[in-house]
Amino acid sequence: MDKDSGQKRAVHYLYPPVEPFDQRMLDVGDGHSVYMEQSGNPQGLPVVVLHGGPGGGCSPAMRRYFDPHIYRVILFDQRGCGRSRPHASVESNTTWHLVADIERIRDELDIDQWVVFGGSWGATLALVYAQSLPERVACLVLRGVFLMTQGELDWFYGGGAGKFWPEIWARFTGLIPDDEHDDFITAYNKRLFCGDRETEVTYARAWSSWENALASIYSAGMGGDAPAEYALAFARLENHYFHNKGFLGSEDQILSNLGKISGIPGYIVQGRYDMICPPQAAYRLSQSWPGADLRMIRNAGHALSEPGISAELVRIMDQIARQ
Repeated sequence: MDKDSGQKRAVHYLYPPVEPFDQRMLDVGDGHSVYMEQSGNPQGLPVVVLHGGPGGGCSPAMRRYFDPHIYRVILFDQRGCGRSRPHASVESNTTWHLVADIERIRDELDIDQWVVFGGSWGATLALVYAQSLPERVACLVLRGVFLMTQGELDWFYGGGAGKFWPEIWARFTGLIPDDEHDDFITAYNKRLFCGDRETEVTYARAWSSWENALASIYSAGMGGDAPAEYALAFARLENHYFHNKGFLGSEDQILSNLGKISGIPGYIVQGRYDMICPPQAAYRLSQSWPGADLRMIRNAGHALSEPGISAELVRIMDQIARQ
C-alpha cells in the first residue's frame, strides 16, 4: 500500500469492524481469569495486542488496525481489568504474571510465533515479553514508548508535564495535602487502597482524569470523570505497578537487555508531542536496538486514536503483511 492510501484508510475508517470468532475466559491461576478473544482470519498471521495502562483493557477498536483477511488478531484484558476477574485486583498481579499469561495464551492457541503489538504500558510489556522469550516473537510494533524508568515517572507524576498543563496539574495535586507533595504516586496509593470505596473512587477518577486529559494533542484539558468501575481498575493497577517500579530488576532493565532482541525486527511509532510518554524514551530505544525503525509522527500526542499514529500503524501492519 502506498503512503497516501494508508493515511486515508487509517484516518477515516481503519479496517471495517469485525466480530470475534472466539471469545473465552482463560483461567491463568492465582485466582485470576482473563478475557481473551480472536478475530480476523483463523489461519492468518497471528498478532497479539497488548493494551496500555496497566489497567486500560482492550476495546473492539483495537481490532481495526489489522487486515482481517490476513491477520489472526488476539486481544486480551490483562489481570484485574476489562472483563478479566477479579476486577481491580492487584493480588498476584505483576509484570511477570502478565508475561506468563501472554505465554499461556500463545500455548493455548497453539501459536509458534506471533507479531507483538503494544502501546504505552503495552510497549513496556511487549519489550519485557520479547526479552524473556525472543524465540516466540516474529516482530514488535510499539507505540508511545514507556521504558518504566524513574525519570519517566518523575516527568508525569513529579511536575514535568504539569508545567504544560498547570490548571489540570492543580486539580490532580489539589486532592493531596501539601506535606505529601514530594511523592504523588505514594500519596495516591494510600487512598486508592484505603478500603473505603467512596474514597477509592474519588481518587481513582482523579488519577484517571489526569492521564486522560493529556492523551491527545487535540485535548482541551477536560479528562472527564470515568465510570467508577473503569477508573478503579485503571488507577489501582497503574498505581500498583508504578509504586513497585514495574516489578523490574533495575532502572535500566529494558535498555540493558536489548541484546536479547537484536535479531527481532521492530517498528516504533511515536507522537512528537506526547505529554505522557515523551519522545526521548522512543529515541533512546531506537538508538540502542539495531532492528528498530523509529517513525516520529508530527502533530501527534500519545493516544492510539491520533490520526497520524493510526495511519502509521495501519501502514506498518500492511507492510508486514506483504513481507
